[in-house]
Amino acid sequence: MKLKLTALFILQLFISSCNDKTENNNPTTTEKPLIAYVNPLIGTGGHGHTYPGATMPFGMMQLSPDTRLEGWDGCSGYHYSDSYIYGFSHTHLSGTGVSDYGDVLIMPTNKVNFNNGADGKPGYRAHFSHDNEVAQPGYYKVHLDSTNIDVELTVSKRSGIHKYSFPTAENQYAIVDLIHRDKVLDAKITKISNTQIEGYRFSEAWAKDQRLYFVIKTSHTFSDVLQSPPQQGQKGAQKIALKFNNPNNQPVYLKIGISAVDIEGARKNLKEEIGEHTFEEVKNTAQDIWEKQLKKIVIQDNDVDNKTNFYTSMYHVALAPNLFQDVDGRYRGMDMKIHTTKDFDYYTVFSLWDTYRAAHPLYTIINQDKTTDFINTFIAKYNEGGIMPIWDLSANYTGCMIGYHAVPVIADAYLKGIKNYDVDKAFEAMKHSATRDKLGLKSYKQFGYIPVEEESESVSKTLEYAYDDWTIAQMAKSLGKLDDYKTYSERAQYYKNSFDPETQFMRGRYRNTWFAPFDPYEVNFNYTEANAWQYSFYVPQDVSGFTTLLGGKDKLDANLDKLFVAKDQTSGRHQVDITGLIGQYAHGNEPSHHMAYLYNFVNKPHKTQEKVYQILTELYKNNPDGISGNEDCGQMSAWYIFSSLGFYPVTPGSNDYIIGTPLFEKATFNLENGKQFTISTDNLSSKNIYIASAELNGSPLNQSFINHSDIINGGTLHFKMTDQPSTWATKDNQVPKTEITEHLITPAPFIAKGDIAFKGQTEVVLDNVDKQVATYYSLDNQSFKPYQQPFTISKATLLQVYSEKNGIKSAIIQTQFYKIDPNISIKLETEYANQYNGGGNNALIDGIYGTQDFRTGTWQGYQDKDLIATVDLGSVKQVNLVTLNFLQEQRSWIFYPTQVSCFGSTDGINFNPIDTTKSVNSTQPSEDTEIKKVFFKQVSKPYRYIKIIAKKLGKLPEWHLGYKHDGRSWLFVDEITIK
Repeated sequence: MKLKLTALFILQLFISSCNDKTENNNPTTTEKPLIAYVNPLIGTGGHGHTYPGATMPFGMMQLSPDTRLEGWDGCSGYHYSDSYIYGFSHTHLSGTGVSDYGDVLIMPTNKVNFNNGADGKPGYRAHFSHDNEVAQPGYYKVHLDSTNIDVELTVSKRSGIHKYSFPTAENQYAIVDLIHRDKVLDAKITKISNTQIEGYRFSEAWAKDQRLYFVIKTSHTFSDVLQSPPQQGQKGAQKIALKFNNPNNQPVYLKIGISAVDIEGARKNLKEEIGEHTFEEVKNTAQDIWEKQLKKIVIQDNDVDNKTNFYTSMYHVALAPNLFQDVDGRYRGMDMKIHTTKDFDYYTVFSLWDTYRAAHPLYTIINQDKTTDFINTFIAKYNEGGIMPIWDLSANYTGCMIGYHAVPVIADAYLKGIKNYDVDKAFEAMKHSATRDKLGLKSYKQFGYIPVEEESESVSKTLEYAYDDWTIAQMAKSLGKLDDYKTYSERAQYYKNSFDPETQFMRGRYRNTWFAPFDPYEVNFNYTEANAWQYSFYVPQDVSGFTTLLGGKDKLDANLDKLFVAKDQTSGRHQVDITGLIGQYAHGNEPSHHMAYLYNFVNKPHKTQEKVYQILTELYKNNPDGISGNEDCGQMSAWYIFSSLGFYPVTPGSNDYIIGTPLFEKATFNLENGKQFTISTDNLSSKNIYIASAELNGSPLNQSFINHSDIINGGTLHFKMTDQPSTWATKDNQVPKTEITEHLITPAPFIAKGDIAFKGQTEVVLDNVDKQVATYYSLDNQSFKPYQQPFTISKATLLQVYSEKNGIKSAIIQTQFYKIDPNISIKLETEYANQYNGGGNNALIDGIYGTQDFRTGTWQGYQDKDLIATVDLGSVKQVNLVTLNFLQEQRSWIFYPTQVSCFGSTDGINFNPIDTTKSVNSTQPSEDTEIKKVFFKQVSKPYRYIKIIAKKLGKLPEWHLGYKHDGRSWLFVDEITIK
């Protein structure tokens, strides 16, 4: 269904007979405001997780309706499929995968009722229809059917206005709800006068200690400030009802200022930004500012849907990061203390794992001043909290996502000439990010990769750290820091240690073997929100080196073809973020975003053109579900903006943009330096998607990339289009290239064959991705000797290996081999999940014990299944003790079993209990990760067979977040020992 909103909005704002082609003859001016082409309802359906309410570019306040109280598709507080509004709150997140915000909900109504109606009983929630809803940049309006009240909202940066039009002068109320959404830590509302209340709300959700202060002024006096009973266990959590005195039934206005600093900050924000200004004045100012932001790129196109998708993307990309500083320069830092600066604006909500790829590179073109503010914010957060942000929210580190992607944002900006900050301090912070020992970095630095058994998501972290390190190297080289350039150029090649030459995928290295069984479709703990298909092409810093590992350009070309035609299903763990599938290319999640452009690197630009056009036209729509995944704070929109203009930053930090295919007849960047860069086309159509030739500033452009300086210096890029693949930019000297040619490393060898836990003996085969290296090994700390042929291990042994080439040695990798009693075997009557196989069928008797991090592959996991396992001792033996271990991590749905029983038998048929059945499970909420050893003791008796039965918890407890999704528990077990 096409949205009615866009057409209605245009009719409301304009009465014009000009068609799109006429209005855009001059691409730098338009008769219709560009905000007419913004549809804030795009992304509010499906899994886009956007909100439709009023906000400013990069503003602090997001004043928007709340239609959904919880759940993954309620992360923004609003979902298009809903039909009830609970109220209008003042903070929201755009396109994230975790819920937070929704602070200070206010709902106009016609009677006092403190129940929100979520339980189906009468409450203050109200039915609404999208037919009576208007969403524009800086403005939102809706009619509440249940109460016949019209609500309008508009904002400034840190403040906003509600406008309520009641049907009659009687029974005019507003509920102010401080319980809404997350857990309240502390809250308070104080009546200052008959037209003013103020207070604060401290809460816990994704941000564990979020603090927000507010001041509300009303246009009409209110009386009877009624208060709900406080929420049990939540200090100050309450709702109040304001009854307005409005005998003439005029519109009622509520002006609200917010601050993360204190109430005085909220007062100042409200006074300076809104003060005595009217609703219309504030709305007009907001929309003027939005118009200025949108005019940074002006497109010419006859397709209204294309223009709507583009300008909605321009809108979405400016919704975050969010201002986090009061008008007087004060802000709450990462140390939770109050700081002051007027040298730059301070921000929060940096979804850097997403936005470093395209959103921040886009800001280096159209928001250079903002980019400077962002980097100054990074440095400030480093000074305050000790590290630069990874995913920070409201003065909190969320602990979400991987990498240290503030680093490439700084390096990319610096290498593009944006330097209005303390460069030395920035570089210090970058190196600090890369030299800590947390999140797998200790192993990464020591071995040149992260072993599966040391850290979860080891493949993704290794690959992303390597790219981040490359950007440090590039900045170090520019600064003349040659030692750092060497160090980080070497680390940028650590991706080589995750490449399995046999399967041609990036794989987890488990005790220096490849994690197995291997299924490239399987989503498991080796990857971040992805599988092997979706991470195995992530080497943007050294596409040439990666191509060499594969075996040449033909191999990369073929592997990309396989990616796009593979079955569009995944196995293993259900990952809601993997959406927008074309084969195993997942446009709904960021690791795939550069892949279509890799065809340019193998002299096949026409394939890039085909895939980019397909994504642009099939995965972006002028519909509520028009975004194929979480919008992710602007990254999905930034991909569309760049790609629709005709190029994309595959490798931020290289200053190159890889050409795809333009979607519009004409587009012009209006740059902050006063210059313009224009992209134009000839013969563009839905069939003519291939580039026949190109010109840059009037001269032939035969290469399939341009440089950042080409844009910033102003000029023209012109494409001639055709309906057939051409030979344009297909020669070796015309294709883009990223490569590391200095300070080459020697990759570490791996165990290509050999069982870490074995019976009898195991043959060990060593290999390396580089076939030109010499490899050496040592057994049980003896002298190293050259590896020339496979060798056999027949007892518990410590193996150490390294490789050497041109005098450069790899890290020494050691692996402990375990010998399983050859007489002992195990039969599993229930099936474990492959992604948590613990090492295979013998995992429970292999002598390798699970650690506290279940994601490191040492535990065997069963979802919604009992464990039934029988150990065969090989012969009758005296048994007096049986033990086994269970893991509990409730937030990951892993619970202890409800009970565990142990039985013994001499014939494998008739079993007798050993000790009493153990009641293990604790369904009381716990934030801790725990390991419990269960003991079964008895006077020594003869048995050959020992059977263990561990009963699952099954459906999660009612208090658990997964309960409402019919979540089922996991059972994680390891190492049965028998004495």
